[in-house]
Amino acid sequence: MNTSPYQLIALDMDGTLLTPDKTIAPATVRDIRLAAERGVQIVYCTGRAVPELLDYFPIVPEMRYAVCSSGACIYDRQERRCLYRSVISPAMVGEAIAAAAEFRAMLHFLTESESVVAASDVTHMADFHMGIYQSMFQRIARPAADLAQEARTLGGICKINLYFRSPEDRAHCFARMRALPLDITLPEITTMEMTAQHVSKASGLARLAAALGIPMARTVGIGDSDNDREMLRSVGLSVAMGNADGEIRALCALVTADNAHNGVGKAIRRVLERNETGENI
Repeated sequence: MNTSPYQLIALDMDGTLLTPDKTIAPATVRDIRLAAERGVQIVYCTGRAVPELLDYFPIVPEMRYAVCSSGACIYDRQERRCLYRSVISPAMVGEAIAAAAEFRAMLHFLTESESVVAASDVTHMADFHMGIYQSMFQRIARPAADLAQEARTLGGICKINLYFRSPEDRAHCFARMRALPLDITLPEITTMEMTAQHVSKASGLARLAAALGIPMARTVGIGDSDNDREMLRSVGLSVAMGNADGEIRALCALVTADNAHNGVGKAIRRVLERNETGENI
């Protein structure tokens, strides 16, 4: 039994840290602050790119580090720089562009510093079941007329998202692409996320933990969806949100409340209690 205190808690964002309306609840902020006061590192571990985090950084200044773009970028918000990045090969970028064209999917490039989308798609994201993100995309993402041309000039794409018009389209596309040398996850009903092979939230978190001198056995991961799966398997204590699907809940050691009822904060307090008492959760 591991009786050492947990030193780092990694938080997924959408469906986990964020409420259904994409905010961070004040109660969650207080619980994160309490953990930081007790010496626990609280870090983002998200599929989002750095530009999509900027609105949240001032709300929880205690969270210095972010594993972004599903592990393809590690960002230090205090130093305002990327500590690590991985990029997708041009050949695999080409495969994603071809898939987007074939399935009439919305294509989304995430680089170290930019979020880039097709100008023709960003005004009607509800068609891709992503309407809740449209205002953020129109504010933060850079629209481009020709993403194939953008791919040749961006200087490295860390992650690619495809947003489909139906779950069936995604299923057909995944069947075609799953054998390619990419890490592919399916976090939402019509979304497919791609990073370079062997790059995931798990690999990014392991890299950050090593840099901070924290063994993975002393880390906690909290998440809700498919792109959290490997991260949850890699940590010392895995926590599923109450709104997670059955497979994610089944692989975790603990299930907390959902993201509408401060599930993250409740899990943090259980971890802090365990750190103080040494008792198993």
